[in-house]
Amino acid sequence: MDWNDLAKQVIAAGAPLLGTALGGPLGGAAGSILAQVLGSAAPTPSAVQAALPAADPQKLAEAEAQWVEMIRAEAETQRTAISETQATIRAEIGSDDVVQRWWRPAYAWELTLECAALWAVLIHEFWTGDVATINALVGATALLVTYWGFRFGVLGVYIGGRTREKVSAATGQDVPGVIERLAKAVVKKK
Repeated sequence: MDWNDLAKQVIAAGAPLLGTALGGPLGGAAGSILAQVLGSAAPTPSAVQAALPAADPQKLAEAEAQWVEMIRAEAETQRTAISETQATIRAEIGSDDVVQRWWRPAYAWELTLECAALWAVLIHEFWTGDVATINALVGATALLVTYWGFRFGVLGVYIGGRTREKVSAATGQDVPGVIERLAKAVVKKK
């Protein structure tokens, strides 16, 4: 038995938000709150299921209220974090510090030159037939894929962030990120 199995029962008992949460990825957190408020023997789905039929509707309402408050607190934390990030971005845009403005373009150019240098070495070794160097590069493939995966990931974040900065500077409004757009979409549906 898992928390998802209790979702319909909790919704029918009068706690629709908590029941919906039990059926989703936050089921364990919602179940823990429900178990604590109901005073079940253990914070497990089977213990809560055993305590649920005799549960006072006020207790279910209390568990629902605790769940809503926890979600509100998390949303407020995210809102504050996003606000602070946007303030930092605005401060960076207005900064006259050369390093602050040029580190990301320098990073992009350096990474581009690094890739070009590896390709030049690889093409040279194929041209000259230096099997030892080619074998060493093939042996280092996992390391290079991991290394460049991380480096290009950072570059991708930079490009996305720089685009948001430019749009924000042009419009005078903060541009929501992916997480903020997702949060707004979820809030709209409810």
